[in-house]
Amino acid sequence: MDSDRVDEQTRTTARRALLGAAVLGAGGAVLGLPGTAQAAGTRTAAHGGRGLKGLPVPTIIGHRGASGYRPEHTFGSYELALDLGADVVEAGDLVPTRDGHLVCRHEPEIGGTTDVASHPEFAGRRTTKVLDGVPTTGWFTEDFTLAELKTLRAVERIPANRPHNTLYDGRWEIPTFEEVLKWQDEQTRRRGRQVWIYPETKHPTYFRKLGLGLEERVAKVLGKHGKDGRNAPVILQSFEPTSIQRLNRLVDNPLVVLLASAGSRPYDFVETGDPRTVADLITPKGLREIAGYAQGIGPTLDLVIPKNADGTLASPTTLVADAHKVGLILHPYTMRNENPFLPAEYRKGAAADAYGDAFGAFRTYFATGIDGVFTDNADTGVLARADFLAG
Repeated sequence: MDSDRVDEQTRTTARRALLGAAVLGAGGAVLGLPGTAQAAGTRTAAHGGRGLKGLPVPTIIGHRGASGYRPEHTFGSYELALDLGADVVEAGDLVPTRDGHLVCRHEPEIGGTTDVASHPEFAGRRTTKVLDGVPTTGWFTEDFTLAELKTLRAVERIPANRPHNTLYDGRWEIPTFEEVLKWQDEQTRRRGRQVWIYPETKHPTYFRKLGLGLEERVAKVLGKHGKDGRNAPVILQSFEPTSIQRLNRLVDNPLVVLLASAGSRPYDFVETGDPRTVADLITPKGLREIAGYAQGIGPTLDLVIPKNADGTLASPTTLVADAHKVGLILHPYTMRNENPFLPAEYRKGAAADAYGDAFGAFRTYFATGIDGVFTDNADTGVLARADFLAG
């Protein structure tokens, strides 16, 4: 562990612990949502509450917006998530352009989320690259200028599961991070409550090797818009712990380490030869280390409740209690309404685009004590939370 990191952890552990305690102290505080009945017996946080203390628990986070109903990472998806009651919008997954701008796409490869394949002028840009050790073929944001990307339009990423979303293919362009921050301010004024966003640095090691470091760009844009403080309504997340550590030195925002499957290794660990897996990071020792530079974790739902061989839910792990013990919040991902994404016992039929018993699944996950959840269907999450809190 380098000396800068040790010093930074010493300076920030107390601050992060206090922030974490503030979130956990929010308990059952539920923000009044337009058109949504408050659950009986819950407290209401002030609409102008500063910092994460103003968010309801469990928090409903619109995953890439309202991607169950609109093509993801578009202003159509983001705005609908707010209309449906999301407390926070994941806007967006940040990747750079060739000329250094940050844009919102799920991955740097955009063949599956835009109409780039139908643009003959960009046919020659199709290529194969090694992305975090995996050969990937398609079109990549870092090979386009922002002006070129703005000629493209978003399309539905998983049409087999969401054929209804294809109605909106071609309607929206790719948003930039700066545009998202301006949109956030506009929506806050329009709705009379603070709108929160939850951006992610995507593949930071990959982009740093290309000379397109993400963290410095994120910090610069946040600073320009006055959103780099501890009470700023912007939570930053990444699957690479070193990206979060770097952000911790650059900004004072709440920070969250994303955690994939237990046997996986963060790609920055792969690059540096760190042998640890996610299973090591979710031990009490690993969680204590994370608490030294971050405020929360974003585990897969399977790390909270594993699945049996038949796809049904097993017994919950101790992750929620272990994380709370060191002051970390948990925002697991991702709840979706469609059958293929639900535990087996909550599916209804076998149709890939049909809804199962999402309310039952939400209830089971909320019962573990998680502090919030990413969902493609914010309206379902809001209703499920009201049911859960009502007892």
